[in-house]
Amino acid sequence: MKKISLIIVLLLILLCSNTAYGQSPCGGSDLCVVQFNAGFNEANKVEWVDKLTDCKKSFIDIQTDTEAAGKYKIVVVPTIVIYKDGEEVHRYQANIMMVMETTKKEVQGKVDEIIVSDF
Repeated sequence: MKKISLIIVLLLILLCSNTAYGQSPCGGSDLCVVQFNAGFNEANKVEWVDKLTDCKKSFIDIQTDTEAAGKYKIVVVPTIVIYKDGEEVHRYQANIMMVMETTKKEVQGKVDEIIVSDF
């Protein structure tokens, strides 16, 4: 009986810990691009994210929102995540020097591709 209870508890913990992963911090917004960064890496903030078109934009500082890194599986900053209808559809991560090599053109292209796929 103890083994079954332990298994049930472990499954519930696993289920609860994975619930937020892949879900948008923008709520149910149709298409949203979120930049995750930290105050200590302000020099490498991706300035062009706010210039993306046809999507909602958001910024989360994982240094001040300490639960966000674990909740959204952020392992390096900056990280840019695209969400569609509340679910993660694409992720771009910085290199080992914490510099985003992905360009605005690449991210905007992915946003445009997602929009076109709806038609």
